[in-house]
Amino acid sequence: MTTTIPYTPAVEDRTSSLPLRLMLAPAGTAPALLDGAWWPRSRDLTAELPALTAVLDPLWGRITHITVNPTFWPTSPRKVPVAGHVVGVGWFQAEQDPHKLLLLSYTVGRWDLLVIPPETSPATAARLMTKAADPLGTLTASGLLNEAEQRRIAEEVELSLVAVWDSEGGHGAGLPTSGSPARAVIAGA
Repeated sequence: MTTTIPYTPAVEDRTSSLPLRLMLAPAGTAPALLDGAWWPRSRDLTAELPALTAVLDPLWGRITHITVNPTFWPTSPRKVPVAGHVVGVGWFQAEQDPHKLLLLSYTVGRWDLLVIPPETSPATAARLMTKAADPLGTLTASGLLNEAEQRRIAEEVELSLVAVWDSEGGHGAGLPTSGSPARAVIAGA
């Protein structure tokens, strides 16, 4: 199952019912390292988890427990109310990838989602969501984010090299500035 990834501005009205930014691996595919990706709008678990759980409950069965690594979450609530029930929230510093969210259901099982940092650009988030939802994916949550960071650095380096190239005259540097074409001088001719 796939959910669309709408673009939302960095500053937004949290009281509105904005669509959830979520992409899941296709139903019926073999288990992979990740079952999809979630791109929350903030680092406030109390505000973000109810909407995520409300969407996933009908798809995966009632979510009963969620675990996170607290590295990137300023506060971790112990419980979160979700449409008609309460979901327990736990955290594991050393045992859990800091970029992964685990969702547990007593009846159906466990799902692992990549958590894309809220400040991620829409283009990068879209790439990460697609890779995390790929049932043939072989990278962990942190591996995907490390790969995205390496790509961002490479793009910055390329842009700076292009800027230097352009500032030094670019591809036209060294060509005669008169309107006449250059003549080749061939030795011995």
